[in-house]
Amino acid sequence: PQGGESMNQGQQQFFDFIAERLSPEHYDEGVALLNEGFAKQADGSFSQQYLKEYHEKMLSFLKPESVEEVKRIMEQFGGSHVS
Repeated sequence: PQGGESMNQGQQQFFDFIAERLSPEHYDEGVALLNEGFAKQADGSFSQQYLKEYHEKMLSFLKPESVEEVKRIMEQFGGSHVS
């Protein structure tokens, strides 16, 4: 899977990590949400409220066995990207 051209290395790593854990039926939605989140980081509109909604949506797109692992990663890194 490939992310957008404008992603930094950390975003590309996050993209790859999440993309590998998306359930097949939600893959396209998950990729769209990842790209939307990166765009919001770039334009400064990645708010705490958006982060909460983002987490809830993203967790629903994952393979069930990946939810806890991704939750830990998002809690660890998510807050540092809020505008």
